[in-house]
Amino acid sequence: MVPIERPTVTSMTRDALRERILRGTYAAGEPLRQDAIAEQLGVSRIPVREALRLLEAEGLVTFNPHRGAIVSSLSIAEIEELFELRADIEGDLIHRAVPHMTAEHFAAIQDVLDAFEAALRSENVAGWGGLNWQFHSMLYAPANRPVTMGVVQKLHQHSDRYSRMQLALTHGQARAHAEHCAIVRAARRHDVRSAESLLRKHIQGAGRALVEFLRAQQADGASPRRARHA
Repeated sequence: MVPIERPTVTSMTRDALRERILRGTYAAGEPLRQDAIAEQLGVSRIPVREALRLLEAEGLVTFNPHRGAIVSSLSIAEIEELFELRADIEGDLIHRAVPHMTAEHFAAIQDVLDAFEAALRSENVAGWGGLNWQFHSMLYAPANRPVTMGVVQKLHQHSDRYSRMQLALTHGQARAHAEHCAIVRAARRHDVRSAESLLRKHIQGAGRALVEFLRAQQADGASPRRARHA
């Protein structure tokens, strides 16, 4: 048996920093001062430094020779590419997964959909990202493609804070939930083509909405801090 890994100070520090980045507490391009973070979290600088290196591997933190650790940012072109990658990879995953889905699997997915709907009603923006990843990862789990899932998880981590911003500021939550439900209905029918098509449209549509929103913000001269100009 593999021993259960106990949380370490470094891992807990990493988790706390990751959540603050994804929530937007630390905006894209913002310096991450190790002394200040250590004081805020009540830890020494060593676990902070190690946590930042772990987040660098996840793509959420970049080390700049002159500024130290900063929150990674994406240009509009990079955001477009990210959502295109997601549509292609996740479309393949759901194509492979649908034939292997069971009643128990759909029951678990429905629980996540219900939790997502409750988070939308309560405007719990911080909870959207985690529930969205739970939904997507559960959809693809029956494909049994762990390496691909690892890639997809990193893509979600990159896009999460932008997606939350777009949903919150353009009021796209209800549409996202309706699209999730439509994908599940197609999967329940074991309609592989429809499930894949709906999923691709869902991801591509979210990407387009986000890019249009960011471009409009730039045109108005009020570009959000979370994305730099393309």
